Amino acid sequence: MNSVFLAGMTAVISAAGLARTFQTKAGPVEAVRCVDLTVREGEILGFLGPNGAGKTTTLRMLTTLLRPTGGAATVAGHDLAGDPAAVRAACGYVAQSGGTDPQVPVREELVTQGRMYRLPKAAAVARAAELAGELGLTELLDRKSGALSGGQRRRLDIAMALTHRPRVLFLDEPTTGLDPGSRADLWDLVRRLRDTHGTTVFLTTHYLDEADALADRLVIVDRGVVAAEGTPGALKLRYGGSVDASLQDTFLAVTGRGPAPAAPAPVSV
Repeated sequence: MNSVFLAGMTAVISAAGLARTFQTKAGPVEAVRCVDLTVREGEILGFLGPNGAGKTTTLRMLTTLLRPTGGAATVAGHDLAGDPAAVRAACGYVAQSGGTDPQVPVREELVTQGRMYRLPKAAAVARAAELAGELGLTELLDRKSGALSGGQRRRLDIAMALTHRPRVLFLDEPTTGLDPGSRADLWDLVRRLRDTHGTTVFLTTHYLDEADALADRLVIVDRGVVAAEGTPGALKLRYGGSVDASLQDTFLAVTGRGPAPAAPAPVSV
């Protein structure tokens, strides 16, 4: 997806000055100081940053799991503070730790999720079967989730997040701990969700090869603010000195943890 095409697309997430301060015994901690970002409809956005940069806190604010202490945001046209129920209805969220009960069969997990979204029983059963078919879980429907492999569990987590057909899917480090084959399968699934259903994907990851392979555009945060944003190629050119630079070197330059080129080339992103 090229930047010219993206420029004409509708914004599905907009944030201005988004901030979150935690009060601790040692004093206030600014986990997110000021995040401005826009995510466009049907875009796969890679949200990157070092540990403690504010990635998960930002994601949790955008999904209404944490209340911002500053700034404003809209998701799918709904105000984060003014209409959190509508924001939740538009979002699917897959946390780092997942959300399944190891003693519950896959079918029951999916049907229960559908019922929680107020689907009638028959509709919930049908949606469970549909998701199982799309995500390669049909033969696992009667298996307890605790008996699934890591890759299978992540597919189940994503299936549960898609129960209500959300416009935006938030994935918080979805491939951590997966083997290379399972990671590749999950990458294919993310692409298919966007290409087939138009789902907007907001992805946090520490795997830079994953961000490079999947993301249409990257936002790099550091110390609670946006440090850089653009397409992977544009960021490599500007901060790595060449479109052939590695995303790792680019990331290190942006976050001040490596040498930056003496004269970064101006680019349009």
